Amino acid sequence: MAKFALARKKLILNKRQCKRNQLAASGGFTLIEVVIALAVAAISLAAVTASVSQMIDAGSSMQERTYASWIAQNKIAEMRLANTVPDVSTSRGEIVYANLEWSWRATVSETGIDKLYRVDVVVSLVTSETPAGSVSGFIGEPVALGSSNATWGSMSQAIGNTI
Repeated sequence: MAKFALARKKLILNKRQCKRNQLAASGGFTLIEVVIALAVAAISLAAVTASVSQMIDAGSSMQERTYASWIAQNKIAEMRLANTVPDVSTSRGEIVYANLEWSWRATVSETGIDKLYRVDVVVSLVTSETPAGSVSGFIGEPVALGSSNATWGSMSQAIGNTI
């Protein structure tokens, strides 16, 4: 009987010790688990930060290219509105647009077609040598103001008479 009581006492102690060990094991995270979790979080945050930075750079680059395109198109429109035959040459200038300083270079060349000229305008930020954008256009011999409307009017009348 004494052996039985002793065995029962050991069994009860073992059960209590097992319960204590289970409570200790499930009571929280170990230091290694916490360090690994922090490392994963840090790597994830670094990746997100790099991605956001890349998106901001892409947006800024797209904005610069758009402004450069608008400046070049405006320069070609100004040359067309001057209503003169352009000289075959290269001209340069600077302009402030969208609170930024831009430089432009317009090159007028012959096309091989009489009275038709090609205009290539390259635009870059003053602080950069790399072109932000370029646009090509064509300018023909100037005509009297309003004469194109008269031409269209006479063409539409001629077409209307044949139908």
